[in-house]
Amino acid sequence: MQSMDSKLTISDVSGPFREPREPIFSYDYSIQRANWATPHGVRVKVSIPDELDVLRERLLGPVAGSPGQQIVIGKVLSRTIADWKVQIAEAEGMLAERRDVMLAPFVGPLVHLFQKLEVLFEQNKNTVREEVRTRVGL
Repeated sequence: MQSMDSKLTISDVSGPFREPREPIFSYDYSIQRANWATPHGVRVKVSIPDELDVLRERLLGPVAGSPGQQIVIGKVLSRTIADWKVQIAEAEGMLAERRDVMLAPFVGPLVHLFQKLEVLFEQNKNTVREEVRTRVGL
């Protein structure tokens, strides 16, 4: 168990970035612990077909809307998924060491973590749905 002085703090997030040659959005997190000399980078990749589209469909069903509204929905939901993935990675001990990390989509070798993502989704879907409605007007 980690002591309180090693609590993970996110100091900055940038993105989304569209990964070349992959159907992925990525976010760059700068993470810090009190006992680390410098922040470290975590690139979190959100698979568009395997994570974003799956959870968007469960959240909103077949949604119409303008292309601009679809972009905002994708941005809100992909950032939320990325934040959840950081929480899961932290709980799994994947961010415990002082090194830069790339957190891949929760498919293939990491598919077992998708279930944890689904749990967070189920716990928070009403809040996320309300945020989408507020920001997009759907």
